[in-house]
Amino acid sequence: MSRHPEVKWAQREDKVYLTVELPDSKNAKVNLEPEGVFTFSATAGAENHLYELKLELFDKVNVEESKISIGVRNTVCIIEKAEKAWWKKLLRGDEKTPHYLKVDWNKWADEDEDDAPVADLDLGGMDFSKFGGMEGLQAMEATRKRETIQKIAMTKIKRLRSWRMKLERK
Repeated sequence: MSRHPEVKWAQREDKVYLTVELPDSKNAKVNLEPEGVFTFSATAGAENHLYELKLELFDKVNVEESKISIGVRNTVCIIEKAEKAWWKKLLRGDEKTPHYLKVDWNKWADEDEDDAPVADLDLGGMDFSKFGGMEGLQAMEATRKRETIQKIAMTKIKRLRSWRMKLERK
């Protein structure tokens, strides 16, 4: 059975900020569909528990202009709305807001405060890649695969050296 990570959110007239709080996550997969369906999955913890999340956002989004940054402590998404408008809530439907979904008061702005510059937000100098082609996620996965292959190769090289040394002693 999967678990749900904590998610913080805030909005502006033209975008939604989502932060998935899951320290030391592995194999993070994030997807965003134009209809406003956001999915996240990753493993975390000493026992590699599976964390999954599916959010049906209030309205449609612009996937091509939305951005993502997968970090060590969290995954931050800046989701561009398809139409500039304040959403009355994050999720569509009339269900109660899930317990793991919380307001990100550090990024929150009311409609009458929306003229505050976005540069004032502390996003930690993160490198945001676009959702559209998932370039950032693909590059991250390629790096992880390359590092794994390098570790395997180094392990095999060490074993071969060890065997060679044993043979040379005989």
